[in-house]
Amino acid sequence: MVDVLLGLQWGDEGKGKIVDYFAPQYDIIARFQGGPNAGHTLYVKGEKIVLHQIPSGIFHENTTNLIGNGVVLDAVTLKKEYDKVAAFGVDGRKNLYISERTHLILPTHRALDKASELSKGNEKIGSTLKGIGPAYMDKTGRNGLRVGDLLDKNFTTQYIKLRLKHQRLLDSFGFNEDISEWEEEFFEAIEFMRTFKIVNGEYFINEKIREGKKVLAEGAQGSMLDVDFGTFPFVTSSNTISAGVCTGLGVAPQKIKEVIGVTKAYCTRVGSGPFPTELHDETGERLRKIGNEFGATTGRPRRCGWIDLVALDFACMVNGVTQLVMTKADVLDAFEELSACTSYGIDGVQQKMVPYQMTKLAIEPNYVQYKGWQTDITRITESDSLPAEMKTYIKFINEYLGVPVTYISNGPGRDQIIKA
Repeated sequence: MVDVLLGLQWGDEGKGKIVDYFAPQYDIIARFQGGPNAGHTLYVKGEKIVLHQIPSGIFHENTTNLIGNGVVLDAVTLKKEYDKVAAFGVDGRKNLYISERTHLILPTHRALDKASELSKGNEKIGSTLKGIGPAYMDKTGRNGLRVGDLLDKNFTTQYIKLRLKHQRLLDSFGFNEDISEWEEEFFEAIEFMRTFKIVNGEYFINEKIREGKKVLAEGAQGSMLDVDFGTFPFVTSSNTISAGVCTGLGVAPQKIKEVIGVTKAYCTRVGSGPFPTELHDETGERLRKIGNEFGATTGRPRRCGWIDLVALDFACMVNGVTQLVMTKADVLDAFEELSACTSYGIDGVQQKMVPYQMTKLAIEPNYVQYKGWQTDITRITESDSLPAEMKTYIKFINEYLGVPVTYISNGPGRDQIIKA
């Protein structure tokens, strides 16, 4: 049995904490897509740690963690992350497995990412410059190097061949930065990676499922960044929705049971791209300040706005979401009035569908207003104790989406989560 936990907005929904909360209920936590552009923030022993590649179940001694074939893996980031995890007394190699089909991010992928973004001028995608896009391009172009290639004695030869191809592309961009330090770091990290448990991921995970083990597939980024169904072209390079679990881990669709969608009580986005409910006023700034809305990976200020139920309903539909987790509900404690977008006005017509390409349309969000609760909810542990105004807000969201909010996160701490 496989349950899926993923984000329903533009990422940064607080998935890391939620995976960490659910992890003790599962035998295996498996990442199925994305790369080090994801940043899952956890608080361990009161200290903050951000994981970019390692699954969020790493701090649970009896939980196995798998990096699946749908991920693109940066060996340098993995090594740095391993050292951070080790500082908490956890040996990451003990319960972390890596699929041999997982594609590698090379130093030249990072260089290509930077060169490509620079060439776009004012039409930048907002890439994290981690080499994600170029690595996925090599994957679909059937050129990439994979983790299993590390075990081949001809790995260096394969690397040089691909590097020469990349160099021709970099020359066409006029990119001439020295990346020799990146390469030195890379080969040191590659040697370190060879000490990990490299497995045939699809056989590994299916054998565990046959044994009756419970698997939680952990998504990165968010559904509205899906390469097919997100706000193209301002999207990531992988399938972030639940369908990506099948291709990113090698499991059949009928193995998937629960799809747990994570949404903030409001909405944020990092980087460029359409964002219908974005607030460019004092309210947006208050959300950013109170919510500490700065990218876990890049540190960039997040764009902030009210919850977009049109986009959220779309994300629930394409993912088959069975239950919702609402995060950062406490950020709304201070607001006298809240708004929820219930439809889009496009060319004078009201609609509740996400259009094919938001970038080509002027979208006017239509809101329903709700009275804020103006109560500190961070110490509440039972749903019965939640303010009446908050219960009304959540009830409306439940009814609009037709999917129940089953958990509410009311602070960054591990224990700050309420079963609704």
